[in-house]
Amino acid sequence: MEPSEEAEQHSALQDVNPLFLQQLRELDIPEEAAKQALVHTRNVSAEEAAMYYFNKLENEEEEGEELRFKMVCVVNMDLGMGVGKVAAQVAHAAVGLYQVVQEKSSWREMAWKWDHSGAKKVVVQGTNVAHLLELQALAMSLDLPTYLVQDAGLTQVEASSRTVLAVMGEEEMVNNVTGSLKLL
Repeated sequence: MEPSEEAEQHSALQDVNPLFLQQLRELDIPEEAAKQALVHTRNVSAEEAAMYYFNKLENEEEEGEELRFKMVCVVNMDLGMGVGKVAAQVAHAAVGLYQVVQEKSSWREMAWKWDHSGAKKVVVQGTNVAHLLELQALAMSLDLPTYLVQDAGLTQVEASSRTVLAVMGEEEMVNNVTGSLKLL
């Protein structure tokens, strides 16, 4: 998309009719999807936008080969963290990655699709910090969002220890990064 087209679409998303938007939200249509539906239907009515949204959903379901998305958290097993510590660090990684994906429009769309298709999450074992950094570099080279947790060092591990790497993306792409790792 050209920069001028992106700016035009961003401007159009801000100019949606607030009453129509509210009506679409009452139908449980996600806000971004509702705004896009209103833009595509030129803000004619909430009914038009709802029809567009639900027809688009039906068409996507009929295509069958819909992309699947997942989040994978890779735990640094070299640190010897307890079960509770691992659970807390995985939670930090998941929340941190979800915040990261809100920063880029294409990632926000991916997060929305991930969230609305079951929000698949998998936790696997990483060898050590060097392994996590290698996986992060590979994920970033594939334009996959990542988040690497650095612990504050108040309990079981030293400050700044890298505990968990989270990666999100289309399932096949994420498998290129983490597919060979053992489940935790």
